[in-house]
Amino acid sequence: MNKKGQSAKSHSAPVGVVVSVNLSQKKGVKKEPGEEGYLREDYGFEGDAHAGPGLRQVSLLALESIEKMKKMGVNVAPGDFAENITTSHLDLPSLPVGTILEVGEGVVLEVTQIGKTCHSGCAIFQQVGHCVMPREGIFVRVVKGGKIKAGDRINVRFRR
Repeated sequence: MNKKGQSAKSHSAPVGVVVSVNLSQKKGVKKEPGEEGYLREDYGFEGDAHAGPGLRQVSLLALESIEKMKKMGVNVAPGDFAENITTSHLDLPSLPVGTILEVGEGVVLEVTQIGKTCHSGCAIFQQVGHCVMPREGIFVRVVKGGKIKAGDRINVRFRR
């Protein structure tokens, strides 16, 4: 046990938190931040335009990445980068493909892609010449669905 009463093993994998769940019914627009959403296995969020089979069912971006853009003078918030889940306390781009994220009460996600190619320069890139989503956003597929909500813990499990 350490000074905080935690076992050394509790530090072996990072733990994050869901800041917001962001959905939109149309592609190409900012997503509306909300408190919760329902993930369907091998599909994505119900009611989100980007849901469907494939490797990029759900996108995640850290609040810390959004804060970087704010420091550059850009007025942005969760959902503005079209990410489905805004997280905190996780270095998302450092998670290898295949990493398992256990969210809330039993939702299981698998990291399938780190970053993306920015298509035709998003509005944020056009405004400041820089965007964090292509380098710092990640994509996952839904291994086990269920409801997730703001405040849920995200436990990271690395594949061996």
